[in-house]
Amino acid sequence: MHFLSEELDQYVTNHSENEPDLLVQLNRETHQKILQPRMLSGHFQGRVLSMLSKIIHPTNILEIGTYTGYATLCLAEGLAENGTIDTLDIEEELVDFQRKYFDKSQWGAQITQHLGDALEIIPTLTKKYDLVFIDADKENYINYFHLILPIMNKGGIILSDNVLWSGKVLEEVKPSDITTKIILEYNELLKNDERVETVLLPIRDGLTFSRVR
Repeated sequence: MHFLSEELDQYVTNHSENEPDLLVQLNRETHQKILQPRMLSGHFQGRVLSMLSKIIHPTNILEIGTYTGYATLCLAEGLAENGTIDTLDIEEELVDFQRKYFDKSQWGAQITQHLGDALEIIPTLTKKYDLVFIDADKENYINYFHLILPIMNKGGIILSDNVLWSGKVLEEVKPSDITTKIILEYNELLKNDERVETVLLPIRDGLTFSRVR
């Protein structure tokens, strides 16, 4: 769903930072070979993620939902010199694809892939994180939020993707539509939980920027 006209959306993209060559390749190969390429963050949102990471300059990043690694590499652009990224995904068939592009980048040695259920992996992590990007199964957004708060540094940032859910947040929710119901509950949680302060940005399909108090 386009919240801006396609022409205005293209203007915004054209007047934002260029997409790095490696990400152009990753974008192209994802569309050629991988199912559901719509899940890719893409040029404009990728540059937003890059800029936010550069501003935050995180030492440790946690990404929940890797897909083909596009957003991972965008976030890596702002890493501190000795920083790390832990990226979690459940799709085994994407691991080699991700690693190929991670190793083509300058951050390959700093990126650790974790394969499996994020709800089981997160409690095993021993780092404190400055930046977390949530872009996985929407039904578990609330569960992820409660799991990551205890392992975040004060002032850390949580980025949550797809929080406008193709505009369904404004529509009457069908009883069978559990995903939209949970997205609505998650947005209310971020707004009202006193442990974070939140701004919902109408970027692409909605990107929430939450700061841990």
